[in-house]
Amino acid sequence: MHTPAAHLSRLHACFFSARRYRGLIAAFAFVAVSLGVVPARPDGSADPHGLTPIRAYISTGWDTLTRSMNECSTVVDPKFAAASVMYLPADFHEPAALTALQNQCKFEVKHLPRVIHHPGEVDADSLNPPGLLYLENKYVVPGGRFNEMYGWDSYFIIRGLVRDGRIDLARGMVENFFFEIEHYGNVLNANRSYYLSRSQPPFLTSMILSVYDSQKTAGHEDKNWLARAYAFAVRDHDMWTQEPHLAGSTGLSRYFDRGNGPSPESVKDETGHYRDVAAFFLQHPELDDHYLVRKPPGQTSPLTFGAQYSVRVCDSGHDASPKIAQAAGEHADCETAEEIALSANFYKGDRSMRESGYDISFRFGSYGADTQNYAPVCLNSLLYKTEKDLQRMSEMLGKAEEAHKWARLADERKANIDKYLWNEKAGMFFDYDFVKQQQSTYAYVTVFYPLWVGLATPDQAKGVMKNLSTFEQPGGLVMSPHETGGQWDFPYAWAPNQLISDEGMRRYGFNEDADRVSYKFLSTVAENFRRDGTIREKYNAVTRSSETAVTAGYHINIVGFGWTNGAFLNLLYELPKPMAERLAKEQDSAPPVAAKVVSPSAN
Repeated sequence: MHTPAAHLSRLHACFFSARRYRGLIAAFAFVAVSLGVVPARPDGSADPHGLTPIRAYISTGWDTLTRSMNECSTVVDPKFAAASVMYLPADFHEPAALTALQNQCKFEVKHLPRVIHHPGEVDADSLNPPGLLYLENKYVVPGGRFNEMYGWDSYFIIRGLVRDGRIDLARGMVENFFFEIEHYGNVLNANRSYYLSRSQPPFLTSMILSVYDSQKTAGHEDKNWLARAYAFAVRDHDMWTQEPHLAGSTGLSRYFDRGNGPSPESVKDETGHYRDVAAFFLQHPELDDHYLVRKPPGQTSPLTFGAQYSVRVCDSGHDASPKIAQAAGEHADCETAEEIALSANFYKGDRSMRESGYDISFRFGSYGADTQNYAPVCLNSLLYKTEKDLQRMSEMLGKAEEAHKWARLADERKANIDKYLWNEKAGMFFDYDFVKQQQSTYAYVTVFYPLWVGLATPDQAKGVMKNLSTFEQPGGLVMSPHETGGQWDFPYAWAPNQLISDEGMRRYGFNEDADRVSYKFLSTVAENFRRDGTIREKYNAVTRSSETAVTAGYHINIVGFGWTNGAFLNLLYELPKPMAERLAKEQDSAPPVAAKVVSPSAN
């Protein structure tokens, strides 16, 4: 097991940022008060009574978490103290409703400086102040503190909306992604100006087909809409299969943020994060692969971005902070030995990690510093699924030649995944460092992606399942067995990976394992709902609680929560009826006391 990276011992050399930032973080909670109508299970029977409150919370939550650019509560930005700004595409006429709303809500509308045809054509850092990017349709946000629509969150939200019969809202969200591709260059991390430099994991075809299939089942098949969606999906695929998203000569793809320097959302929401990273690499020089830039005091370096930090040498027993010493009436017996900063290359890795959605994990090196050097299992599995989805869409639209092309591309990607990402001896898929030309050994729950998309062979699936115990805990599947302090590592369980893993296991016939693991997660969510009446973005899989002790980066466990709601509905739908009834009966008992924290070494 890894030693927790964020639990840093105190040094006599202390670090002080030359600039300080204050995050503006709003707390949010809501309680469902209407029980509503509970949709029927696939066997035609009604949901057990004991699950009615949590189902009602989710049903009500879709409306509570819905945002619209025609409402003051959306356009007035809660994340910034300054006057709010909304950006429109350069060639997009300002809607009359938005003009009228400006006077009512007191925000400013600006147009982007140029028409965007391809990703990266507008420097996101040049847009000051930052603001929301306009979208035409309503959308569901992850949690209460958010006003923006996120990329990969939306797939799991859409799965929940479709399961709850909210197809029109789900379709509107997919069409918002078409709007992003048309006017902002690609599917965005989220519709904020500082996200113009990056995307998020490619779930667009999965969203399109989820909506299309649901419409068809409801008797409203729309081939014209599918044809329009197909054209945008091709453009999304093209973005991931061209530079700068190519993983060297592997024939695979990578995550890559076109921006430079500190990630704006980290500066705003993760107070002290980059200082902690600098301290970590100073304490662990064996892991510092040119992530730190060191220089004499007062000098500048073209290799650095962001904050500068002072390394001070002090007499034992004295605090290195001049302010603390002055307040105590003491002389700070310290000298500045050097100044350090994080390198441009570190920030590129940090930003690219955030495009992956798994921020923060140590999966791509410490603090994700080498993300841009990896061909990831998750991304390339999703692109394989995208190619298979485009093949299916081509066939439905009568485009036989294009269907053959997509089938060939999917086969080529599968061959490269087998070559670079599969480890026969370990029975695992691992990310591949194409710069060092070596496979990672970092076990990660994304090993189930190849099962979910159907590219694993039966023998590969058996190998993966032999490693299930690496991830399985009392509350579901942990992200990794490595405790790093990051929220996307041990001991945390996240809903999207529970759903992908569950459906991947079922695809290959491992239904008993899927039932057991999904029940653990469902019961954890339900148990915590009984305690506090909320659903959260993540859970501690060891203690089966929503209590988190994240020390690397973003610390909050947000209430809402869009993708947890969506995953819960779908995991429950796939659970055998006797297990669903057992889960319901548990909800009528008193909520248990939270379990005691257990370290990973004790498992």
